[in-house]
Amino acid sequence: MIVRPLSKLRWAIPALIVGSLMGCSLLSPTPRETPAPVTSPGVVAGAPGTPPVTWQRPKSIWTAASWADLPGWEQDPVQEWWPALWRGCVKPAAAWAPVCAEVRKLGPQWGTQVQDGFVRQWVQSRLQPWRVSSPDGRASGLLTGYFEPLLDGRRAPDARFRYPLHRAPQGLGTRKPFLSRNELERTPEGRAALAGRELVYLADPLDVLLIQVQGSGRIRLQDERDAQGQPKVVRLAFGGHNDQPYVSVARWLVDQGAFTLEQASWPAIRNWATANPARVDEMMHANPRVVFFREEPLPDPNVGPSGAQGVPLTPGRSIAVDRDSVPLGTPVWLDSTVPPVWSANGNASAAAPLQKLVMAQDTGGAILGAVRADYFWGWGDEALALAGRTKQNLALWVLWPQGAGPAP
Repeated sequence: MIVRPLSKLRWAIPALIVGSLMGCSLLSPTPRETPAPVTSPGVVAGAPGTPPVTWQRPKSIWTAASWADLPGWEQDPVQEWWPALWRGCVKPAAAWAPVCAEVRKLGPQWGTQVQDGFVRQWVQSRLQPWRVSSPDGRASGLLTGYFEPLLDGRRAPDARFRYPLHRAPQGLGTRKPFLSRNELERTPEGRAALAGRELVYLADPLDVLLIQVQGSGRIRLQDERDAQGQPKVVRLAFGGHNDQPYVSVARWLVDQGAFTLEQASWPAIRNWATANPARVDEMMHANPRVVFFREEPLPDPNVGPSGAQGVPLTPGRSIAVDRDSVPLGTPVWLDSTVPPVWSANGNASAAAPLQKLVMAQDTGGAILGAVRADYFWGWGDEALALAGRTKQNLALWVLWPQGAGPAP
């Protein structure tokens, strides 16, 4: 899940539940700044009485659509999406080379300069929407959410911070599968493989679970200071896993009778662990897969971790997908709902639409299928709360360059 992906292993929290135009004006661009329209008419949805144009992908079918088919298309503040597109165009696929050359020339702030209406016009003049469905024709699917944890930790263990996160062991790639979680922690061979590979220590085994689930995280070091005298914050990026099968801890708890599938949530898991401290080890070892990390500097705290495309993720504008359904680097129109908030009396808030232009920039171990996406909420406590509640119905449209052939 990152060239060092958030993706290769990261499954979503709900899966845990089962030089150019940099002028000052923010008004419409001058004629000199206006990109020339694309001359190719692209693909149209088909004349009345003719079958729709379709493209076959390994795990999905794309059907040509019109802009009017995209629910909420006129309401999304698409200027907020432009920086995510600009980042994605650093590593464009072949079909995207002409479009991305223009995007990179316009610059990351162009969307803010010209604002929503012109960005929307630009998109419609260059791209074609395609409805995504499964090979058997299902056009609805599942949206989950993920985020980047921010956790306290230490370089050196003490009585409180004693649960380590490790760099990948020597020889990890030469033996598949590698040692299981139980073998790594409880056998002489396993302990030797991890000896000296500790990166940081956390205070709670569930924090270890959380960051392994997400595949990357920020660690606020309690025994190191930055230039301002504050705890130094570093990023741990995905560094591999032991190739053991993944077992959902939430599903294991459901099978144990801890709660029902409908009740499964991150708070419910934490509550169970608090009430059953003697069984936390048993719960952790139910999942034999272990994630390893590597440390990266965090020069800009406003930049997200790298996704599988190898570019930083943008909160609210990046998603993880199954690349056999949607190629990485592709703009996607997402039609879903914001996860509800549940009150103390068990009532849920009204469903608000989540209809946004996003970028497919990551993958995930549980993000499989045609109409399937994992929404990157960002980092911190609010992102955790939203990611933990996201399990929504989903429809997807990919936006593909006009005149380009089918996605490889």
